[in-house]
Amino acid sequence: MTPIKAIAFIGLGNMGVPMAAQLTAKGFELSLFDLRPEAVSGFVNAYGGRASASISDAARGADAAICMLPDNAAVREAVLGEGGLAASLAEGAIVIDMGTSDPRATVMIGGELKKRRIAYVDAPVMGGVVFAKNASLDVIAGGSDDDIVRCTPIFAALGRQVFRCGTLGSGHALKVLANYVNACALVNLIEALAIGRKFGLDSATMADALLQMCTGRQHPLEKKVIPQVLTRKFSTGMAIGLIAKDVSIATDLGNAIGAITPLASCVRDIWKAAEAKIGAKADQTEVARLWEESNDIRL
Repeated sequence: MTPIKAIAFIGLGNMGVPMAAQLTAKGFELSLFDLRPEAVSGFVNAYGGRASASISDAARGADAAICMLPDNAAVREAVLGEGGLAASLAEGAIVIDMGTSDPRATVMIGGELKKRRIAYVDAPVMGGVVFAKNASLDVIAGGSDDDIVRCTPIFAALGRQVFRCGTLGSGHALKVLANYVNACALVNLIEALAIGRKFGLDSATMADALLQMCTGRQHPLEKKVIPQVLTRKFSTGMAIGLIAKDVSIATDLGNAIGAITPLASCVRDIWKAAEAKIGAKADQTEVARLWEESNDIRL
């Protein structure tokens, strides 16, 4: 297995710049391309590497190519478009998509690259610009074990840990699901704070209390999903009917004072459905059965 030394780095945006800078600082030979020539020249002046006039130029002699692009359409064009990586990399090279893409497109691109004997790994990162700058990103990798092992020195230069998710596309699938969970949590929290503020609660007081009541050991992933749902114990001691009652009170409070409650209303309906279908006395974590039965899966 040939070690990766020379890398074509495609995409010098907010994340691409600090990631590429980490790689140059740690001894990788980078050939850089971005649709904005000024971004390439600015990077080379600041961090080194070789400026490339095109993707094919960047790919010349590269052991691997990293795409840090905004979406799967941009990745597809960079990889399979005219003058793209697929036509320029040598057999045995590997392409690593470290942005966030549609996993279905990832599988398709991987199939096209396989015909050319070029490997493909999806390895999106979590942590944002702050963690890119200090190389403490979390890498979420999908692809064959051999390909991921080959990419490990790159991942080690960029992050603190690698999550191996499974076959090609798994990394992108888990990344978008993680972002979905975070997006839900953010608007859920904002809605709760807005209802509380409209009722007269102090925002800082609520934030301090919620930090203790809803994060760390109180977070549902740590407290309920991992120890109760995934183990099939379903024994937190709190009944579905009690959760349904509390969510209904919170929703009714918001509605009574004129607050906007789209999420609360939806969550209330879900818990009422669970109460009717699974039973008011069933453990709260058995709400997972609604998704298991509807999707014909077992968590």
